[in-house]
Amino acid sequence: MAKFHIQGGQALRGTITPVGNKNAALPMVAACLLTDQPIILHNLPLIRDVQVMLDILSGMGVSVSVEGHTATLCAAGVKDASLDSESCKRVRGSVLLAGPLLARFTRVSLPPPGGDVIGRRRLDTHFHGFEALGATIDANPAFTITRSARLQGAEMLLDEASVTATENIVMAAVLAEGETQMYNAACEPHVQNLCELLNAMGARIEGIGTNLLTIHGVDSLGAAEISIEPDFMEAGSLIAAAAATGGELVLEGMASSRARLVMQRGFARLGVEWQCEGAQDDRWVLPPNQAMQITEDFGKAVPKIEDGIWPAFPSDLMSVAIVLATQAQGDILFFEKMFESRMYFVDRLIEMGAKIVQCDPHRVMVLGPSRLSGCLLTSPDIRAGMALVIAALCADGESTIDNAQMIDRGYEEIEVRLRSLGAKIERSED
Repeated sequence: MAKFHIQGGQALRGTITPVGNKNAALPMVAACLLTDQPIILHNLPLIRDVQVMLDILSGMGVSVSVEGHTATLCAAGVKDASLDSESCKRVRGSVLLAGPLLARFTRVSLPPPGGDVIGRRRLDTHFHGFEALGATIDANPAFTITRSARLQGAEMLLDEASVTATENIVMAAVLAEGETQMYNAACEPHVQNLCELLNAMGARIEGIGTNLLTIHGVDSLGAAEISIEPDFMEAGSLIAAAAATGGELVLEGMASSRARLVMQRGFARLGVEWQCEGAQDDRWVLPPNQAMQITEDFGKAVPKIEDGIWPAFPSDLMSVAIVLATQAQGDILFFEKMFESRMYFVDRLIEMGAKIVQCDPHRVMVLGPSRLSGCLLTSPDIRAGMALVIAALCADGESTIDNAQMIDRGYEEIEVRLRSLGAKIERSED
């Protein structure tokens, strides 16, 4: 059990480069199973969830070599679709192995995946997509997916624009016979990054970045080399931490980020703005002493930030945005549509002194600004854990955050990176 010990009140200042996108890295790692040729991934985030995925693949016979933030993966030695159930319970991303394994083998036994407890996370969309391609699903006691012949391309309408379902079905469809048209596909930046890798391997995917993907099946895929784009969730978390503490920040290496406009629009509602500099807008510069004034809607109505499918404000940034709102002048409603348990962490913020009214499991009203005080906290999941770190950084006094290893699942050495910006944060291990 890891703990973070944080002394609040230090303004964060400095320059930092966000690591690769966690939500792109997991499916891109899984995609190595689609070929017996090497796949090279640059800018791989060295976070716990990625390491678990690499361990699962290694246990299946995948050759895994990691040097710095570059991984070379070769699945030539994989002979069957056996998965370790205990390892799969440790990471939600293990579900992403189903699509490529189904494309490669006729039978896949998928143990129930793990992940954050933030509400029901249904797998129906994945399975309906596999069924449309010709597979049969048996959900008892584990998820067993079988096919008697090669998968067949199909026209399908996803019942929800699920990111992982889109990725899973695309990875199965690239080796199917014929054409697949997928309506209501997720189009988040990490889905686009995966599709670019698959095309580099020899797949034929059209409509990348839209909610209609057309996949022309091919007979085989080959080697590829690609960089994982920067993690805009980490970028948003770092911006929130700097703004909440009254600091200033420069984010380097953001040229390939497709999330800039979405993030700028959402953070501007909280009075936080930054500029893009450099020939490729690859430097995001957050000036000091942000206004932190919540922008009212026309007619002086209470403003609202609500998440949704891309390009709406990302659900994974709702927790840090709520903390940021506690330090802004004005009132704002947050509407979390995606997960019914994501908002429960606000009880910890209320203990710290935040003025928050939880209307129901999906909505909270933040009345800012509030002076927060340090206290003993527990990280319930990756994003809420990072939000509590930010709250502790701008609070008076010292905070201790238990269960900090949850944060490691999505943020690489976050205490080291925050210390480089002037934070007083230390780790201890029980």
